[in-house]
Amino acid sequence: MRTFKNILVTGGCGFIGSNFVRYIFDNTDYTGRIVNLDKLTYAGNAESLSDIAARIGDRYVFAKGDICDKALVSDLLERFDIDGIIHFAAESHVDRSILGPGEFIQTNIMGTFVLLEAARKRQAEGKSIHFHHISTDEVFGSLGSEGFFFETTPYAPRSPYSASKASSDHLVMAYHHTYGLSVTLSNCSNNYGPYQFPEKLVPLMILNMLENKALPIYGDGLYIRDWLYVTDHCEGIWTIARNGRPGETYNIGGENEQTNLAVLDALIREVAGQAGRSSDALHALKKTVPDRPGHDRRYAINCDKIAKELGWKPRTGFEDGIRKTVRWYLENPTWVQHVRSGEYQHWVDRNYGDRKTLVSAKA
Repeated sequence: MRTFKNILVTGGCGFIGSNFVRYIFDNTDYTGRIVNLDKLTYAGNAESLSDIAARIGDRYVFAKGDICDKALVSDLLERFDIDGIIHFAAESHVDRSILGPGEFIQTNIMGTFVLLEAARKRQAEGKSIHFHHISTDEVFGSLGSEGFFFETTPYAPRSPYSASKASSDHLVMAYHHTYGLSVTLSNCSNNYGPYQFPEKLVPLMILNMLENKALPIYGDGLYIRDWLYVTDHCEGIWTIARNGRPGETYNIGGENEQTNLAVLDALIREVAGQAGRSSDALHALKKTVPDRPGHDRRYAINCDKIAKELGWKPRTGFEDGIRKTVRWYLENPTWVQHVRSGEYQHWVDRNYGDRKTLVSAKA
């Protein structure tokens, strides 16, 4: 088992990253420090970890910056004696990648390269470091009505987003084989849960229902995804980072295949029940919209490897996960308001003043 004293989490203010930081401090026996490096783009919300910052003290450090900034990355690794990197930071929305692929190439490929180079430098200096890279099942392309993605499935990305993630995956593995860098990699299925920016399907539909807005459905609504509750994903990542074999890839899935329409119907049931809304009125909000270019028909991920080698299995069933997710959004209207208004982007400035580059939670 690997033990870490100081972990650099990239993109720790994003959806999965913030849930991961919270999971480590609230649900594991980890006693070290986490340095959270986040650029705070539109989807990065430092306010999502405000309670962690208040409770944890010097064991949580926030650094505002870009993973493409070589000097900053090297400084953080040296200053905090980083021995583990958990790399979430990425541009991740397929629709945005279709409209403007440049940022995806820069962040997802070049940013990963900068991190790998910094890790390689520390290794060359005789310092222990392990690099865990979080990827997506979208790098595998599209499935038919049967079959699953395995760790050995050939890559066939079909959007600028998935192509940029596939490129970064290959870089990570190349650094292992070429330079002997200790790395692990995980490919996950669709995540859902608390703190997700409302451009994604689940929070978008919940919030649109609460405001009686249209519920847009791409094409026939029968596109299939495997849905993974975010806390389960975080547990899987931590399991691989500590126990995964160097140079190996592990799939993390929810074993919950659902069509987009089935997801929407489940959300309608929960919003109707928990918010006291009319199911019929919510169903009437459904609206078919033109399909997305290059829309993959089905993703389904096989998780046998991580189960057999590391003992991880998803804990959260789909209905339970949807119930908990709807409840969280209903109980956190201030977070939702701040995200939708852009107010959350000023949280760091209000709490840390002019210290824009590096701020600790107990400043």
